[in-house]
Amino acid sequence: MNCPRALAPYYHVGIMNPRKQVELRYGRTRLTVSVPASAAVLTHPVVHAAADAIAVVRHALRQPIASAPLEQLLRQRKPRTVAISISDITRPVPNEPIVTALLVILGACGIPDSAVVVVIATGMHRPSTPEERKFMLGSALLHRVEVIDHIADDAATLVSVSDNPPVSVNARFARADFKIVTGLIEPHFMAGYSGGRKGVCPGLVDLKTVQRFHGYRTLADPRSAEGVMTGNPCHDEAMRVANLVGVDFLVNVTIAHDRKLAKVYAGDLVAAHDAGCKDVAQSTCAQVNDSFDLVVTSGGGYPLDETVYQTSKGIVMALPALHRDSTLLIASDCKEIGSPEFTGMLETYSNDWRRFLDDISRQACPIKDQWVLQMLARVHERITLDRVCLAADDVPTAMRGKLWCRWVDGQGNAQTKVQRFIDEYLAAHPAAKLAVIPEGPYTMLVRATP
Repeated sequence: MNCPRALAPYYHVGIMNPRKQVELRYGRTRLTVSVPASAAVLTHPVVHAAADAIAVVRHALRQPIASAPLEQLLRQRKPRTVAISISDITRPVPNEPIVTALLVILGACGIPDSAVVVVIATGMHRPSTPEERKFMLGSALLHRVEVIDHIADDAATLVSVSDNPPVSVNARFARADFKIVTGLIEPHFMAGYSGGRKGVCPGLVDLKTVQRFHGYRTLADPRSAEGVMTGNPCHDEAMRVANLVGVDFLVNVTIAHDRKLAKVYAGDLVAAHDAGCKDVAQSTCAQVNDSFDLVVTSGGGYPLDETVYQTSKGIVMALPALHRDSTLLIASDCKEIGSPEFTGMLETYSNDWRRFLDDISRQACPIKDQWVLQMLARVHERITLDRVCLAADDVPTAMRGKLWCRWVDGQGNAQTKVQRFIDEYLAAHPAAKLAVIPEGPYTMLVRATP
């Protein structure tokens, strides 16, 4: 993959070097750390927000990619019911302008709000809270349309779309006369890119289908990685299921650094998503010419870094910058651990990732959320567990020694602990090469080709 942004040359870091300030995403705010001026800052070009988000969405709906305009499709089809799939709280999608613009066109075609259901594509994540729904959609939309959570393990809410292998999907979505999928296109550490088909699989499918999508053999394939679509078995399975369900129209977006809407890719499920992925491949990558001794990254800020489960993405996405003796320091809010199953695996295996991999390679049925730990094991195959270090504020004391990383202890909040860690590391390794990844998993690191 070609990346337009090459890094400035870096130099060996010395204690007496001039310093510079770098901001890391952390929760709903940022941490500011002081690093030597020679430290590499691995980031991508600044992406600016659209001046009028709703206008940009409406323009994309009128001039879609490889599809007739949405209004034309609706007038031809005359659907009595419409389902709109949106991402859950773990994705910073600007849902409000997207859904608002869709409702304008639906209304113009004679489809009332009462005929529309918004389905939150939770996959296997927990249901959304009232506060999260308000954050995702705003109060006005919540009063206009019905909003429901997909529940992957509730058979009463699912309908079968395939027998071999068995696949079930959210019944309200599958049975709608017109199906619209929305979402965010960003690098994804196992599916290549998010968005597109992921709004159906794993977003709206049953538990066993999600388990196949995230199965051991699927993720053991090195092509299940960020930025890879061709031959990626994770992508292929999601695409197969999405085609079974059927998607009438896609609305995917990219976001700016302030998490507001930047660009819109609407139209055909495959063509519109592919167009967005090509742009994201250019706009989110930073070229890495070498590996580093210390890499400081983030969990991506709210809402992604709310859980230890999602924080793993920031850890895995830093892999191209690491050599076998590197140390990785990640700052992440981590107000929650994750699902009970994920927490249980952390407690059961207590940092023994090799035993974990051996067990899941032999079991017939995957455990919910095992895939995150399988991806995290890729990092531990390169650097030892004690070289992956987590700085956070709210993780329960009993769990801090079981997170497949080294807990950064000591006085002060996360910012204080991150700064102290950096300073102590550089004092002990004055010739170390240091890199900082301010956006965490939202920056895709691409190794320079020889």
